[in-house]
Amino acid sequence: MSGKTLADISSGPDWVLYLVTALFAALSLLLLLGKGSWLIAGYNTAPREEKQRYDEKRLCRVTGGGVAVLSALLALMTIWEEQLPAEFAGVFAAAAVLVAAAVILLANTVCKKR
Repeated sequence: MSGKTLADISSGPDWVLYLVTALFAALSLLLLLGKGSWLIAGYNTAPREEKQRYDEKRLCRVTGGGVAVLSALLALMTIWEEQLPAEFAGVFAAAAVLVAAAVILLANTVCKKR
């Protein structure tokens, strides 16, 4: 460990992190309510026949859950950037990839109509 914190490697004003965290939280809430399918890349541009194969409300909730996890991690990084080690940025990146993979897997299994 280098002894550096997230604040040491951060560049830019802190208000940007708070704004992005709030935006992610708002988007996750919108998706968790089953709204906002227009935010889901690929689904919003899919033809009507393709969209009919998915449960739109469930797809929104699965995507919203993924965004909520990322929002919580981002909030953790934002609030405790002075205490968290710089290596936590790598943990966040790995978590983001895992969450994205989980959302893709769930979207293509549990969100499809039977």
